[in-house]
Amino acid sequence: MLKRTDLRGQTLTAAELAATLPRAALDVEGALEQIRPVLKDVRERGAAALRDLAERFDGVRPEHLRVPADAIAAALADLDPAVREALEISIAHNRAGHAAQLPRDTTTEITHGGFVHQRWVPVRRVGLYVPGGLAVYPSSVVMNAVAAQVAGVEQLAVASPPQKDHDGLPHPVILAACALLGVEEVYAVGGAQAVGMFAYGATVADDVDRADLAAAGAAGELLCEPVDVVTGPGNIYVAAAKRAVMGTVGIDAEAGTTEIAVLADATADPAHVAVDLMSQAEHDPAAASVLITDSPQLADAVDAEIARRVPLARHADRMRTALSGPQSGTVLVSDLEQGVAVADAYGAEHLEIQTADAGGVAQRIRNAGAIFVGPYSPVPLGDYLAGSNHVLPTGGTARFASGLNVMAFIKSVQVIEYGETALKELAAPLSALAESEDLPGHAEAVTARFE
Repeated sequence: MLKRTDLRGQTLTAAELAATLPRAALDVEGALEQIRPVLKDVRERGAAALRDLAERFDGVRPEHLRVPADAIAAALADLDPAVREALEISIAHNRAGHAAQLPRDTTTEITHGGFVHQRWVPVRRVGLYVPGGLAVYPSSVVMNAVAAQVAGVEQLAVASPPQKDHDGLPHPVILAACALLGVEEVYAVGGAQAVGMFAYGATVADDVDRADLAAAGAAGELLCEPVDVVTGPGNIYVAAAKRAVMGTVGIDAEAGTTEIAVLADATADPAHVAVDLMSQAEHDPAAASVLITDSPQLADAVDAEIARRVPLARHADRMRTALSGPQSGTVLVSDLEQGVAVADAYGAEHLEIQTADAGGVAQRIRNAGAIFVGPYSPVPLGDYLAGSNHVLPTGGTARFASGLNVMAFIKSVQVIEYGETALKELAAPLSALAESEDLPGHAEAVTARFE
């Protein structure tokens, strides 16, 4: 049974609500201290450090850090046709969904003869991280790569942990997804060390590295070139590594463990609510599953469904731990108005609306990574095939952050183009402002042109 927080009859501020709601503890600062030596090692020793760290953290010492092309091709050839079809649908749907996000270049005539051109320029090179711990996520390859490709990024590199059961290479379904997307630069590197490799680059360590580079049509002593942006979900150590390298490279977000909130009223089907909460609990023992409802009867029915279904699930122990943890629970509210306020204070990574007039309620939500409307829009649809991105802000950061989208890979560049007359007309007000800031040289840079 989900533990309950009863907020009925209480009037709380947004800050008070946020402090009251179930939430996973995420000590990124503590993790930072643990991963700083890892990043330093990668920066100083390159590929040699990556192999040592893989042996330490992944239990395998990969021979090939850069995955050979024939291994990627073989993974696609051996891929289950049903999985291939599903990945192809996901790719097509995500291309359509992300194409709609592309901004357009504009030109604005600010004054007669004075123009500001707004350009949107993709970064040149990105590093895409795909986790591979308790589960395998080829869908994350799709989410990362499609957004970057639609944005117009020239070079994509993927890193995913080496697998002991697959000769030190990433899981073959991940490699197959890379093949379907045309991503040829793939590394058997996981965790914080992958983020370090992307941020700082990595020098070769031996002749295997040099041979793998040569086979890929590259040369020199740089196994992996530094990137401009690192994106992708991961555990707390990946999140900490992103925080540590932010500024050296751009990042999408410090994504933490997955979470779902379901805002539901008495019209919701308790079986639907239960299986949706369980679906996220399946990810990780630390996953968060939260029900927000004004119906104690629905809460009771959801508890009964969970009690019946969890023992039958493949990952029952993982689910049970997640659902009974401090990060999960049921929040009872007085009415839907308070329910919306609670949902906004929580700022869920995934928010399902299972109420009467679910579409109208969804329009009232300000804070959520992604919103799933009605009984036939469960979170797993967004995980795979909806055409939306499943790399989303967690831990309440949806208050200010967005899910992964093309804008993570695009820069805004303003181009200023003024003619002589347009500049001359602004010389006097510009000089006045410059003098008010005690920067006479700024004024002279304009007036000298008309002496």
